[in-house]
Amino acid sequence: MNVSKILRLLVYGAAVLTVGVLASLIIYILVMGIPNLTPDLFAWKYTSDNGSVVPALINTLIMVVMTLLLAVPVGIFSAIYLVEYASKDSKLVKVIRVTTETLSGIPSIVYGLFGYLCFCVALKLNYSLLSGALTLAIMVLPSIMRTTEEALISVPDLYREGSFGLGAGKLRTIFVIVLPSAVPGILAGVILAIGRIVGETAALIFTAGTVAKVPGSVLGSGRTIAVHMYQLFNEGLAMEKGYGTGVVLLVMVLLINGISNLIGKKLGKR
Repeated sequence: MNVSKILRLLVYGAAVLTVGVLASLIIYILVMGIPNLTPDLFAWKYTSDNGSVVPALINTLIMVVMTLLLAVPVGIFSAIYLVEYASKDSKLVKVIRVTTETLSGIPSIVYGLFGYLCFCVALKLNYSLLSGALTLAIMVLPSIMRTTEEALISVPDLYREGSFGLGAGKLRTIFVIVLPSAVPGILAGVILAIGRIVGETAALIFTAGTVAKVPGSVLGSGRTIAVHMYQLFNEGLAMEKGYGTGVVLLVMVLLINGISNLIGKKLGKR
């Protein structure tokens, strides 16, 4: 058996292992959670008896929208500057890239402590959805920047040169030619960011709080669906509700990814 066959077997083995682990997790969650999807779980208001997931679900959607509104514009425009305007030999660019890579490896609990001290204490926002969104925006910003940067770099220079040859300016070329071509890659980064936002717990416990209701404003405290599931399992009094919440969380992530992929394909065809 030569080296190429060995490497092929290793690749196939890694692929089967990855798919197997994912399938086993999904099957386990569905088997344990589907029998616990009762009407009480979807009541409008949370009580200790029904363990309703609806307030947490609404808070999660609000958190996703707020975080993306804060992080996506900053990440995309930062990547545009790094790729299209900054000099490749610039020391500032090197510092920014090292910083983003470093931020990507920081544990979420550290972000939570930083968000608590900065937004909750220093800025006096207290436990609120806004504090949580600001913290999560800092968390997902590096990944959005890096994926957008790679997507812009992958756009062939012939596109830019052709646009310049037709008389278009730098800014028009970026927004009309380069960005639309890079949309699939940018959207991939946004999908990863959404997944991290939906599944985050440690950072939000310290910033958004664990109140099981929909706050009247973004300055109010509220738990997301991941924090809700963590609280149910942590208390140990409603384990079956936690498994049911896990199914809701899984379906939510799959729907978000599916819708995002459809949007990416349609934009890519255009």
